[in-house]
Amino acid sequence: MSNATVELLAKDLNPQGGVFCPSPKADMKLWNTHPKVYLDVAKTGEARCPYCGTVYKLKAGEHFGGGH
Repeated sequence: MSNATVELLAKDLNPQGGVFCPSPKADMKLWNTHPKVYLDVAKTGEARCPYCGTVYKLKAGEHFGGGH
């Protein structure tokens, strides 16, 4: 199980404010280690993958939505 933390920019999130894990941003070598899962990062600013434990979080100062 990984305890990696992946910092994301707002532009890294999809239009719904989330990401999928496994993600190339997490530098995972084994792409098919677990089923693809959607993580809602925008809601709380971070989300943990229930399969591998990787935490995806918005970088400090980044805000999702807000209409840039």
